[in-house]
Formats: sequence, structure tokens, C-alpha cells
Amino acid sequence: MKKKYRVKKADEFQTIIEHRKFVSCPSLVLYVKARKEDQSRIGISVGKKLGNAVVRNKTKRQVRMMFQEIYDFNENFDGILIVRKKFLEQSYSDNKKDLESLIKKVKIKKYA
Repeated sequence: MKKKYRVKKADEFQTIIEHRKFVSCPSLVLYVKARKEDQSRIGISVGKKLGNAVVRNKTKRQVRMMFQEIYDFNENFDGILIVRKKFLEQSYSDNKKDLESLIKKVKIKKYA
């Protein structure tokens, strides 16, 4: 996932989460906020409860790869993806299906 598609600043994370529009599943939570530009950005949050730095960074890399494979970033929203502990217990393909279902829910509910 290219850097222009990422949310990195702490204040941007806060504003998206404070917007309180989200969809969730047992392994992931996706907060969304509408954006004026026609390009989506995604931030990934993996808490310290999930494991040490190696595990957290591996998880972030996997999530970025999943987004790159299934999403085209042509929508107009910013999103924060919070990874839950169940993510580590599932296979890559199950996690990818969960992420696809979250993106479909966002499009159906028209949060963006």
C-alpha cells in the first residue's frame, strides 16, 4: 500500500474515531469518515495486547497487503482499521474475507 493511501498523524486518527461511524466483525473494526478528495486513506492500529513489536508489525504488513489486493482506493473516505486478538487466531484467507465484508458493509451503509 503506497504511503499516499495511509493515515499517519495522531490527530487524523482521533478525528476519524471521534466521528463514530464504524463497522465491525470479531477480528477487525473499521472506523470511517467521509472525505472531500476522491482518494481513500487507511490507518492501521494494532494494540500492544496483540503481542510484541515483531507480531504487531507483521500484522500491519498483512493488513496492508490485504487492502492492496482487494481495494482500489477510489472511494472518498478515510478509515482506521483496528485489529483485534481474534485476527491472530484466524488464517490469512479468513481475515481477508472479514476485511472484504467490512468494506462491503461500509459501501452498503454509505458512511463514506
